[in-house]
Amino acid sequence: MRIYTVDAFTDQPFRGNPAGVCLLDTPVPDSWMQSLAKEMRHSETAFLLPGEDGGPYSLRWFTPAVEVALCGHATLATAHVLYSAEGASGTLEFSTKSGILSVSEDETGLITMDFPAKAMEKVDPPAGLVESLGVEPVWIGKNVWDYLVEVESEDAVRAASPDFTALGEVDARGVIVTALSAGEGADYVSRFFAPRVGVPEDPVTGSAHCALGPYWAAKLGRDTLTGHQCSERGGSIRTTVRSDRVELAGQAITVLSGELHI
Repeated sequence: MRIYTVDAFTDQPFRGNPAGVCLLDTPVPDSWMQSLAKEMRHSETAFLLPGEDGGPYSLRWFTPAVEVALCGHATLATAHVLYSAEGASGTLEFSTKSGILSVSEDETGLITMDFPAKAMEKVDPPAGLVESLGVEPVWIGKNVWDYLVEVESEDAVRAASPDFTALGEVDARGVIVTALSAGEGADYVSRFFAPRVGVPEDPVTGSAHCALGPYWAAKLGRDTLTGHQCSERGGSIRTTVRSDRVELAGQAITVLSGELHI
């Protein structure tokens, strides 16, 4: 069984967000996929199974602790493996827990993914959210998965130092902290914390940009924006809002490939 580690949303090794990509030949038990994801220790490991009769691939994602319903960087990593190592071309389709996701690659290696938009609605903060983040919120919203907390500046995003034990008690997949970018090259910045699902801080989070893209597009009056996730590794995502969908675009680079001996 072939397996890869791919750094996603970057064109440089050891930057962006590393994802495991496991190419399955036949279905395997969920418990096996969960065990391998725990062994790999990436924030997500993707498991890809060829579709029947030329239909969409089956794609699932596991953190070291749980299965998740949507993952951007591991989808990008999977598409990169198919294009760069498996001879794929044209538009790829993946059947997932979030519906059919289509992916394409241009001549420069930029991969664009068509994802569902996950707009935020303004809410009152739940008990412990603001305290565990240690930030002063400007606006707080929630969608089906995450909370979004806008703060006053990029410096405030970078300085955030959550209490992960307390944040893990907040009933949500994760928490996005975001602000306008203070520099060139990005329109907005963010960080993503998800200790509840075994990922204290995710380096670059595609699925979070399904909310960030629509949020900042509405505020800035432009459909296409660039977001920079200012984790230690860092990475950038171009977002284009199209009605109830968001196109996420980025690059990826393979840093490891091998065979599983089990």
